Amino acid sequence: MATQPRPEVNVQQAVPFFMITSMEASLRFYVEGLGFVMTKKWTPENEHKIEWCALKVGEAALMLQEYRKDHHPNSGRPDGKLGVGVSICFVCRDALDIYREARARGVTAKTPFVGNGMWVTSFEDPDGYRIDFESYTDAPEETVFSEDESRPSS
Repeated sequence: MATQPRPEVNVQQAVPFFMITSMEASLRFYVEGLGFVMTKKWTPENEHKIEWCALKVGEAALMLQEYRKDHHPNSGRPDGKLGVGVSICFVCRDALDIYREARARGVTAKTPFVGNGMWVTSFEDPDGYRIDFESYTDAPEETVFSEDESRPSS
């Protein structure tokens, strides 16, 4: 029996797409706070305000689009808190380094801990979406990062 050649992989990346309430607040958080870079943007004709953009950090990406306030069907913000139950995990080389850099830029972060063999540091964006940066470690499960000592503690 002959083996069939494997088809070329078509899907290349998953890109989270967040609907947001304030592009300005979100760009401050993602670009100024977490170090993302804007790679594309959309500003409607005759307007200077960005309503959609693509952001990248390392090899990972996400997209943001501000809810329109023109009252067209499906364009308004839904009732309730946005981002509830949404968590995006970015796997990186050093989550503790990202934690330190973000804190130095004034971003609030949860204290890193080890879960499932990874350092995890979590941030909440202005609309309540949870952003986690995780990196593999040999540190014991449930180890908590100590800011005072700038090294892990158990």
